[in-house]
Amino acid sequence: MVAPKKGKNASAPSKPGRSLALILIAIVALTGGMFATGHTTPRLGIDLAGGTSITLRAVPEAGQESAINKTNMDTAVDIMERRVNGLGVSESEVQTQGDRNIIVNIPKGTNSEEARQQVGTTAKLYFRPVVATELSGANATGSPSPSATGDPSDKASDKATDKATDGQDKATDGVSSTPSDSASASATGQGRAASDALKADPSPSAKTSDGASPSPSGSAAGDDAKLQQQYAALDCTKADDRAKAGDGSKPGDSMVACGQNSQGQWQKYVLGPASVDGTDIDKSEAVLNTQTGAGWTVTMKFTDKGGKKFADITGKLAKNQSPQNQFAIVLDNEVVSDPYVSQALTGGSAEISGNFDQDEAQGLANMLSYGALPLTFKEDSVTTVTAALGGEQLKAGLIAGAIGLALVVLYLLVYYRGLSFIAVASLLVSAGLTYVIMSLLGPTIGFALNLPAVCGAIVAIGITADSFIVYFERVRDEIREGRTLRPAVERAWPRARRTILVSDFVSFLAAAVLFIVTVGKVQGFAFTLGLTTLLDVVVVFLFTKPLLTLMARRKFFASGHKWSGLDPKSLGAKPPLRRTRRQSRPAAGPVDPKEA
Repeated sequence: MVAPKKGKNASAPSKPGRSLALILIAIVALTGGMFATGHTTPRLGIDLAGGTSITLRAVPEAGQESAINKTNMDTAVDIMERRVNGLGVSESEVQTQGDRNIIVNIPKGTNSEEARQQVGTTAKLYFRPVVATELSGANATGSPSPSATGDPSDKASDKATDKATDGQDKATDGVSSTPSDSASASATGQGRAASDALKADPSPSAKTSDGASPSPSGSAAGDDAKLQQQYAALDCTKADDRAKAGDGSKPGDSMVACGQNSQGQWQKYVLGPASVDGTDIDKSEAVLNTQTGAGWTVTMKFTDKGGKKFADITGKLAKNQSPQNQFAIVLDNEVVSDPYVSQALTGGSAEISGNFDQDEAQGLANMLSYGALPLTFKEDSVTTVTAALGGEQLKAGLIAGAIGLALVVLYLLVYYRGLSFIAVASLLVSAGLTYVIMSLLGPTIGFALNLPAVCGAIVAIGITADSFIVYFERVRDEIREGRTLRPAVERAWPRARRTILVSDFVSFLAAAVLFIVTVGKVQGFAFTLGLTTLLDVVVVFLFTKPLLTLMARRKFFASGHKWSGLDPKSLGAKPPLRRTRRQSRPAAGPVDPKEA
């Protein structure tokens, strides 16, 4: 006989109370978190709730494979979110998937064709001179006049007054430049250094020098009646108007556009032809300026060609007066910033300062750096599901899950009888944990339960039940060997544990590979399968095994009742094993010749 190993005996009783208490605490904590956050149901995907899902794949230009990187992909997501939000869509979702895919999920009630046009094209960034601007909608101070903004001689007489007033209004959200030539004189006559040559205009409403509302007419807009009509009719407080503003405008055309000032109010603009575009910016960074106390600022460095263009346009704008000495930074036909210029900036670089926090500064820097993305997106798939069809699919998925669960429970009742109580209780615990975790993952990581994910949960029922069956059969094998239930439960566990871990590892590995190599809805199946596989290990170790240990101490199971599923007679058990002493060998001595 093989000598027993030293240490804890395989049939030694365990302490199941600790494991059961641990999983109970985990369930209570997760459930409490679910109710505390208010997200008591899993977030539904487009195919269940209804809406449009668009999968876009980044395609690099020739020789620019390195352009597909995390920075560019994240920036593309930000730009696409701006486009979708410009449609007035709430609860939309734009996120990366893998290293070169972007998924755009738009809920029901949105024009899918318009959404596809919005997210499917590369973003464009331009610097355009501001011809006129004023508050839009209910906050507007007056209607724009079709007349000219005033004679240049009139402007000159009012320059000092306008600048002094503007300087007070604009101090809260400044945009300054840092040209390399660092001219020390100020174009406004207020003693500002060259670093203050550019200042943003967050004032509620820009006015001409005579106090009237600005007009889209003038040298930039000319007598274009159509542009005047567009400007007069534009209401930037309306999402539809914002989405249509500037549609069809070419870089060389004047256009109308919308933007928000520092107070969050919508302003409308008439903008001249583009002077600089996003490709003329070489680099833009968010920098914490501790020397001047300006806080977070955004630095821009232009290419050689872009620096010349920027110097030319700022020189021309500096000769004009407010508001015509402004230029607008326009991203996807929306004004994201509108600084004004007091002198020509010839250094090839500029700095935008204001009441930025780190996230705002980084966001603006990304827009400036990657407004014209070096990426082209190819539309891989578009799926549109009506709300009614989504509800039907959800109902069908729940029915399929219920049928699958009922069949498993029926099989357990017929074959394992009393043991099925432990199996069903374990399935309920696993299902409860899965539901709570999915509800929490929705607001945490944006997980959405789609139809493939429901299929993954249904498959997980079989995987979880399989773990119980492995353990139960190991216990039955020990009983067939003639052991009583309590030692059989403990001796069966080490072998069953190894089998369960290997089986779940294979399932989890398959789910992980599927999640990595696939895109779209298939990832929902892989994610749910991997999650439920991990929960299967937790439930078997912390609930199923401890509960069976406790039940083995009850007379119904310990006595081998015929309805317990552990009846030794029905299992064909051998007679009970008994320890027997080994007979000692006789001492060696002389051999009798007769016996030999």
